[in-house]
Amino acid sequence: MEDANMTLPNSLDLTEQTEKYAQENTKVIGLNNIPVLESEMNSLYNGVGMRDISSSGVIELKGNDVLDFLHRISTNSVKNIIKGETAKTIFTTEKGRIIDTAVIINLDDYQLLVSSQEHYQKIMMWLQKYVISDDVKLSNINGKYTLLEVLGPHADSFMTLISGKIVNDIQPNTIKIINTEGILFWLMKDYDYNGQLIYWILADPVYAQKLIRYMVENKGPFEFNLIGEEAYNYYRIENGIPIAPNEINDLHNPHEIGLMQLVNTTKGCYIGQEVIARLDTYDKVQKNFCGIVFPEAVSHDENFVLYDESTEEVGNVTSVSHSYKLKKHIGLGFVKRSYFEDGKVLKAKSTNGNSLNVVVKKLPFKK
Repeated sequence: MEDANMTLPNSLDLTEQTEKYAQENTKVIGLNNIPVLESEMNSLYNGVGMRDISSSGVIELKGNDVLDFLHRISTNSVKNIIKGETAKTIFTTEKGRIIDTAVIINLDDYQLLVSSQEHYQKIMMWLQKYVISDDVKLSNINGKYTLLEVLGPHADSFMTLISGKIVNDIQPNTIKIINTEGILFWLMKDYDYNGQLIYWILADPVYAQKLIRYMVENKGPFEFNLIGEEAYNYYRIENGIPIAPNEINDLHNPHEIGLMQLVNTTKGCYIGQEVIARLDTYDKVQKNFCGIVFPEAVSHDENFVLYDESTEEVGNVTSVSHSYKLKKHIGLGFVKRSYFEDGKVLKAKSTNGNSLNVVVKKLPFKK
C-alpha cells in the first residue's frame, strides 16, 4: 500500500459493468434481516458508504491559460492552485444566477472540471463561449473514468484501512495517486456541503471494479455499503444538501442557497460579480434555502408552492422524500426571507390540488 508516482492508464469504457457490480453486491453486504435501504441509511449515518457518481459531467482542459481562464469566469480564486490541488467554484450568469457548481482538479499537464450531469451541457457551452484568444482546449471525457464518492462518519478510518497510512498525508482539497494491492487510483479528500469529510476516487473503470471488490472483501469492522441513489436522496434531503437541477439552477444565486463560501469577495471581477456583491452590500437577498416538514405522506413528484395566511406566494418546494431519521415526510425549498423562521407554518399547494399546512425548518434537519 504505497503512493505511486505514475500516470493512470486510460480507458474509454463506460462504467456500466462497475455500476452493475455495485448494485448486485449491495444486497450481499447489507445487514442480515434488515432491508437493503435501511442498511444503506445506517451506513451513511453510522458507518461508511460508497456511491457511484460517474454520471457527473467531466471536462478535460489543456493549455497554458486554463487556470487564469477559470479564475476569470467563475466565483472562486483558482488561478494559483498547484499540481495535486483541487478547488470548488460556481459559474454564474451576468445576473448572478447559478449555472452550476464545479470541482477543478489540477493534474499539472491538464485540469479536470467536474460538474453535475444535469448542467454539463450548459457548462460546456458556457466555457466555449468565453474561450476567445485563450490557450484553452476543452474535451468531453465522460465515460473515461469511474468516479466514486466515499462518505459517512467512518470514511477516513475506512480509507486508511483500505490504503494505509498514506491516506493521512492527503490534505483536504488535494488529490494523490494511490497504489492499493496493485490497484491504481486517484484519491481526493474534500468536505461536503455541511463540512463532513468525504473522499472521491477517480479510476480507470477496470481498476474501479477491482477496487470495489477489494473494499467489499476487506471492509473489516466497518458498516460498509454500496449506496444507491434512493438512499442517498433521503440522506441528502435530511442533511439539507442541494443538488442540480432541483436546487442548484439559474433561479437562484449563491447567497440564497448558502454557497457564499465558494465566492471569493476580494479577487476582483468575474461574471456576475457586480450583482452578487450588490446583494450582499445592500442586504437585498430575497430568499433563503430551508427545510419543509409535511404533516402527512406526499408524492415525491408533487410540485408544491408555498403561501402565507393571506394567500401571498412566498416560496416553493424543490425536493421531497420520506425521512428515515425523523419518520416524517420532509422537503427542501426556498422561502422569502421574512418567512425564514424555524417553526413557521405555511400553506403548501400542489399542482394536483393537494393543500396542507407545512412547517419551515432551518437546515440540516434535527431529530
